[in-house]
Order: sequence, then structure tokens, then C-alpha cells
Amino acid sequence: MKIVDGTESGASDQKTVESFITPSPQEGASSPFELVLLALITAVAAALRFHSLAAKSFWFDEGVSVAIARLDWYNFARILWRREANMSLYYLFLRCWLHFGESEFFVRSLSVLFAVASIPVIYLLGRRLFDARVGLIAAALLAVNAYHVQYSQDARSYSLMVFFCLLSSLHFLKSLSDPSRRNRIAYVVSSALVVYAQFFSLLLVIAQWLSLKMLDREQVPRQIKNDCRWIGLLVSPVLAFVATTGTGPLRWVQRPSLRDVWVFALHLTGNGGPWLLIACMAACLAALLPVWRTHSLRVPWDPWRYRFLLCWLVFPLALTLALSLVKPLFVARYFIFCLPALLLLVACGIARLRPVLMAPALVLVLVLSFSGTNGYYKKDVDIQRDDWRAATRYLLDHAQSGDALLFHVPMGRMPYEFYHSVLGAASTAPIVLYPRHGDRVTFLDFVEKPDDAQLERSVPEHPRAWLVLTYAETQSGLADARSIELTNLLGKFYPVVVQRDFPGIEILLYSTADAEKQIATALPPQGLAY
Repeated sequence: MKIVDGTESGASDQKTVESFITPSPQEGASSPFELVLLALITAVAAALRFHSLAAKSFWFDEGVSVAIARLDWYNFARILWRREANMSLYYLFLRCWLHFGESEFFVRSLSVLFAVASIPVIYLLGRRLFDARVGLIAAALLAVNAYHVQYSQDARSYSLMVFFCLLSSLHFLKSLSDPSRRNRIAYVVSSALVVYAQFFSLLLVIAQWLSLKMLDREQVPRQIKNDCRWIGLLVSPVLAFVATTGTGPLRWVQRPSLRDVWVFALHLTGNGGPWLLIACMAACLAALLPVWRTHSLRVPWDPWRYRFLLCWLVFPLALTLALSLVKPLFVARYFIFCLPALLLLVACGIARLRPVLMAPALVLVLVLSFSGTNGYYKKDVDIQRDDWRAATRYLLDHAQSGDALLFHVPMGRMPYEFYHSVLGAASTAPIVLYPRHGDRVTFLDFVEKPDDAQLERSVPEHPRAWLVLTYAETQSGLADARSIELTNLLGKFYPVVVQRDFPGIEILLYSTADAEKQIATALPPQGLAY
């Protein structure tokens, strides 16, 4: 029988993978058998991502996402330009999404939709690079990958970023084989959108262009230079934002250690422990060894596609880790967009094995990956989740009319406001004194510096004051300067302090001595200080 693009044509849907290289991108429609398998894989991905979608509380960043999306257009535009331009595309989508529902499940379901849509796209990408079998294996690996499942259930832009990175790479490859106007426009638009989904995705676009330096010149369309110019023009506002704000929004990032890189590798491969990491590394080696001996700078399509995936996987990480030696920039979740490249290499390595070995190898990786996903449902992979749901419910249940409320971190007000709206606006809800710039949340409540003189005038007007502390410790484990300032300020007026702790959050209730008995009955104290 005849071999076409690395797959065997015939009546049977069972296909074999060529042991070495595929001569060109696979064209033609998928078979019904492949489509049925893809539909089943997509259904499994959806089930894993919708499962327990609202079981965990919003953490800090998710509350900020909703707060930004809820702003009126004036404040929405100001906060994007002043501080939160990163992920602006996601905020825009979420802003529209909130018109139809605002529960935890519904808010997070937007990320799930983009995550599930990524499954058929990675199949198409794997099919174009190699063949349908590689595409199906990569789709199955992405479907059960714990790292992708976690950020599919997160009200942030990470699943959107992965989706557009896949689209960008797919249209990048299409533009190489068929530089039609339609393919080139699709590539330019998807590449620009992925940068607006998350700034670090720009590293993928750069990696794509670096990979072209390794492709045979005869296979590089001359129109591709114009595409680069158009992408640069479309993302110029992003470049202007980065130039004006610098790395200020990332000043909280710590310098990564070798252990951080190791832990990231464990998480990216699927949270299945060292055995899953070893299995993925072995599969990648199996994929790369046949073309490892190609030393030419420029190579034809067959070996180039592996270099393309390596550029996608390695370049963004290597560059950021190198820069982090000077200025810490590495945040593990920002590089989830490298996951598809890893899984495509793993899928290719598994597909290279003989049939008697391929099935057990695939089952092993899938079982270890599913174990990692099951572990995520019990404990987050790499997030220290703040329990804002429990903290807000507790605060609202025990607040009294006229109480004041202050937040140690101004944006800590945002997840509180979300749960305040979800749990119901109690008539005894405390009055927010800081941050506060009006009756409704404005962009100033995200970025404005505190006015302690005004606080000293307004705090004594309230019989009690609540202080919510989040991320209140320095790297050495000591209380940070701002928490010390606020506790000293409130201590001037309220001699009695009661503390209640929640995961990632401390709530302090300050009151006068006259209210001590009320506090003792209202709050089962974990700590009482005078």
C-alpha cells in the first residue's frame, strides 16, 4: 500500500507512523474514525475541566479579574493603561461574559471554553507537523494534563493564551506552505491577539521567527517579512506600555532557583511526579534522536519542524531565566504556553515506538497524567490559594452596623467585593475606608497610594474596625512595612484586637474596651491582644 505524509492509506482506519520523517505537512480531511476519537478526547477534556469547577474559592488574582471586568468603560480603560494591560484581551472577553452570569462556576467557565477549544487545535497542529496519530496523542495528553486543567479552571487568561498560541503556530505553519492572503491575515491577527492575552506570549512569536533562520531559504516565503511588520504594528501599544511601566508590575517576583525550575518541570509535565517527567523526557528524546545528527544551520522541512518545537519550548524559558539573573521575571504559570510544544514532542516520541510498545507507553503517560489531575482536585498544583469565600462570609456574618473595613493590600478589596455581591449585601456590612475613592470601585482603588492622614481622621468615627491582611510577610518571614503601619494606626484608637486566620488571609478586628464583651461572644478568638 502507498505511504502518504507518514500515514498508510487504505480501507482500515488503523494507521502506522513512519519510523523516521514525514515529507510534508499532512493535507486532506480527517477520517470519520479520527473525528470520533477527537470528539471523545474533547468530551473527556470538557468533563475534567467542568468537574468541581466551583469547589474551590476564588483566589486573589481571580477576584481582581472580575473587579476589572466590572468597571465602567472609563475606569476600565484607565486601569488597563495604568497597571493591568497584561491580559487585557481576557478582561475584555470577561467583561462581555459577565452580562450573562456572575457565579463562580459561570465566571470560570469562560476559561474552560477556551481550554476545551484548544484540544482540536492541538490535534490540527500535530497533524500538520507530523500526522493524525501524533495529533490525537497530543490532544489526549493535553486533555488530562493537570497543569492545563488547573488553569482551565482559573478566572485568568492562561487558557486563552494557550488557545491563541496554538492558533498562531497553526497559521504560522499554514503560511509557510501556502502564503495566501487568508493564511497570512489569520497568522498576523492570532499572533497579535496572543500578545494581548498575555505579554510573555510575545516570546512565542519571537521563537517562531528565530526558527525561520533554521529553515531552508527556498521554503521561507518572501511575504513573511511583511507579516512581521504587521504584528509589530499591532502590538506596538503593548511595547509602549512595557517601555513606560518597566518591570514595576513584576516587582513581587523572586529570583528563581534550580529547584524552582525542577518543580516547574514536574508541574508542566502534568503533576505526576518524577516518573511522569522521566517518561516525557524519554519520549522527547525518542522524537529527537533520529534528527539529532543534522548539523546544518538551515535545514529542510523534515528536521526543521523539530527545531521549531524546540524553539517554542526552550527559547522563552531560557531567555527569561537568563534575564532573571539580573531582574527576576520568571513566573511559572506565565509559561504554560510552552506546554503544547512539549506535548507534541512527547506525542511524536510515543508514535515512533513499535506498536507493541506504543500502546503501553501511551497508557503509562496517560495514567500518570490522570493521577496528577486527580491530585490537583485535592490540592492546587502551584497556587497558594487564598480562601476569600470563607473569609468574606465570616466577615459579613460578624460585622456590625457602622464597622470600618481596611485592606492591607488595596487590591485585596476586589475578591471581597466579588463574594460580597455573591453572598448578598448585608445591611450590617462594614464601610470600606481603604481603598476608597467613591461609592463604587474605581481604577484608583487598584493603584492609588494610601492617605494615612485621612485614615487617622476617619477611623475614630467607627466603633470597630476590621483589617484584612494578605501577603503581609517579607521574604524573611517578618511583617511588611505596610501591615506594621496599619496595625500601629488602628492600635492608637482600639486597644482590643481579635485575630481570625484563613488560608492566605488574616482578619483582625479592632475595638474599644467597651466592646470587648461583644467581641468575645461574636468571635471565637484565635488570638486576643491588648
